[in-house]
Amino acid sequence: MEALDGNLLIAQSGGPTAVINASLTGVISEALNYDCIEEIYGSCNGIVGVLKEDLVDLAEELQQTMQKLRLTPGAALGTCRFKLGKGQDYERILQVFEPHDIRHFFYIGGNDSQDTANKIAAFAQEKGYPIRVIGIPKTIDNDLLHTDHCPGYGSVIKYIATTIREIAADNASMGHHDLVSIIEVMGRDTGWIAAGASLAKRRLHPEEAPHLICLPETPFVAASFLKAIQQVLKRQRFCLVVTAEGLLDPDGNYVATESSSTDQFGHMQLGGVGDYLKRLVETNLGIKTHSTKLGLAQRAAAHCSSVTDNGAAFLCGQAAVKAAVSGETRKMVALSRNEAGSYESETKLVPLEEVANGIRKVPKEWLHEDGFSVNHLFYKYALPLIQGEAHPPHEGGLPLFAQLKKARVEKKLPPYEGI
Repeated sequence: MEALDGNLLIAQSGGPTAVINASLTGVISEALNYDCIEEIYGSCNGIVGVLKEDLVDLAEELQQTMQKLRLTPGAALGTCRFKLGKGQDYERILQVFEPHDIRHFFYIGGNDSQDTANKIAAFAQEKGYPIRVIGIPKTIDNDLLHTDHCPGYGSVIKYIATTIREIAADNASMGHHDLVSIIEVMGRDTGWIAAGASLAKRRLHPEEAPHLICLPETPFVAASFLKAIQQVLKRQRFCLVVTAEGLLDPDGNYVATESSSTDQFGHMQLGGVGDYLKRLVETNLGIKTHSTKLGLAQRAAAHCSSVTDNGAAFLCGQAAVKAAVSGETRKMVALSRNEAGSYESETKLVPLEEVANGIRKVPKEWLHEDGFSVNHLFYKYALPLIQGEAHPPHEGGLPLFAQLKKARVEKKLPPYEGI
């Protein structure tokens, strides 16, 4: 298929990760190789920036900034959680694309973002507007369909496993068979992040922390949980528990939530399960219990990011541009695993409509029959993803992150009243 001459627009969406800007950098660096791509623009705050015609010229950024950007956490362009409405939102997007000659659009994000990209591509096709739309995967939750893993996941579990080892060292010095620590991690409706905590155990040392892992894939039964803690404390000086925020009871209800309200995509605000488990243990067992919620630190920990993860994120950005220039559209870049010899990620393309709004759970065959741990199949899958230390540059003893100057592109349309 012939090249499509015009400008490129890229946006970031959803919760940031430690490597989301590596994908952004991959797009920018690859786009510079093609004459058909004239200008490289960024949208401020995801699709909201498109609706507001709030675009920046990424070619105005200094080369030194671009070098730091790859190792900078957070979404450098800004992000959003915004669900497009009917009709007028899509019309507005094309109204913004046309005067700015946007012919390549890339959306970095998770499940909902891939749905947004798919709908934009379908609407543009229906209206006869020539554009190539490619989704770039991003989520620490690791729950996108049709990709071996998601950029952001390797870094978050590297941080989680590191933190578990550190907390375990502290607990070992304080416990006398009478201490329980509960660590609550992110992950929404899947246990990928919580399962990643298991990497804190050294091989052939099953007695090491975390001693129990609670996943949404295994229904939570309070009596079994309390019994498991008692069994651990008979053998160990302390019991360290890692729980996913989206823990479910046998009826499929969340064990705990921070709010009964939902966002525009219908997602409930999860959190509070760590405190719930703390009360459960203290009330029923009378054991001193600490609850720790790692919160946003999980997805922002660039100081503990994985080289493998950063490389995969950058590769996805490059692959998105190559796909669009070669004529592909309405696809998402996905990662596949080449395990011939040493681990190495490769990319492929999958239809956006097959990814949008789907959720991939931790496979049941990777879960241990005890209900509170994972087996060797998960270790084989996850261990390669945390390899290498992607250290950002430092100044004055602290990490130095990129800050885009965001030179605004001149607006050509009146303000949008639909937001």
